Amino acid sequence: MIQDRYTSSIAEKVHIVSATWVIVLAAIIFIDVMGRYLFSTPLLGASEIIKNSVVSITFLQLPLAIYRGGMIRTTLIYDLVGVKVQKYLKALMYICGFLFFIGTVVSSIVPAQEALLVSEYEGEGALRVPTYPVRFLIIFTSIFAAWVYLKLFLQDLREDNL
Repeated sequence: MIQDRYTSSIAEKVHIVSATWVIVLAAIIFIDVMGRYLFSTPLLGASEIIKNSVVSITFLQLPLAIYRGGMIRTTLIYDLVGVKVQKYLKALMYICGFLFFIGTVVSSIVPAQEALLVSEYEGEGALRVPTYPVRFLIIFTSIFAAWVYLKLFLQDLREDNL
């Protein structure tokens, strides 16, 4: 399925970043829980870091999941139809995925710019986490996810014409 090694390599590296981030997040949660249990003192800012990290990790994992065909889909209809209809359904899926992520980009640009301009932060007190890095990460990973859907669509078109 993966023929564009450059794009798939980037998707794999982004996925490694997200996997590493999950490990760091697990350590933060462990430290927070143990601090609460042993010393009655939570890790300051843990909830703000976790909130922003979950969104970031999810979006970082999307491009590789799309490449590997790991996005959630139902095969109820897909398995009942012939090969020709399956190709059309797959093309429709690629187009819908592309449009969804382009829509995500378009709807996220203004909030990301505003978050940067007004220095929007999450949390109060000891640790305040800026929101603009996560907002821009959503934009960039959505652009990449749309690109992956487009590449897969074009790849299927080329294979059908050969």
